[in-house]
Amino acid sequence: MSKYDTPELRVSYGIGRQMGNQLLQQPFEGLSIEAVTEGVMDAFNQVADPINPMDMQQAYEVIRERLAAAQAEKEKELAGEGQAFLEENAKRDGVVTTESGLQYEVIASGDAAGKKPAINSTVKTHYHGTLINGQVFDSSVERGQPIEFAVNGVIPGWTEALQLMVPGDKWKLYIPHNLAYGAQGAGGAIGPYQALVFEVELLDIV
Repeated sequence: MSKYDTPELRVSYGIGRQMGNQLLQQPFEGLSIEAVTEGVMDAFNQVADPINPMDMQQAYEVIRERLAAAQAEKEKELAGEGQAFLEENAKRDGVVTTESGLQYEVIASGDAAGKKPAINSTVKTHYHGTLINGQVFDSSVERGQPIEFAVNGVIPGWTEALQLMVPGDKWKLYIPHNLAYGAQGAGGAIGPYQALVFEVELLDIV
């Protein structure tokens, strides 16, 4: 049986868990849980702050600068990995590279005389999206449910590719970061400056 056996203890523990989870979102080298605990206790017991406000502000600035530098280095690394991947991928037989840098290869073909979507078309597709290391971040195929969307309402790499396809085509897209989510990334699954890989099947123009 849990030692947190009253509503008060459970909520108290929950507050601590929330604080811990918040710290995990952006940890930094040298983070001291002991000092965090002391800070909580001192605040709760109304103990005078032992740190000069100016010193505290300067310390925050130092840590922010370190975190920013580490993030910039990580983003540079991701961009480099994506670029290296695309450069090697472009050498493979069957891979086509467009003027924008988008790469694709044909897995299956529809009717070559079929109609291609316009930029303002709505299409129905199946897709399977991964990072360059194969990690899946989104897949209508796995959900078993195709999706409809506007050609001009998705990332630039998709917008470009869809206008080259006809219903029945299934292509594998290799999308550089500047044609995907760029410096912003997309949630936790797709970081900044990451190249992406999609298998896209154009089912229909709606």
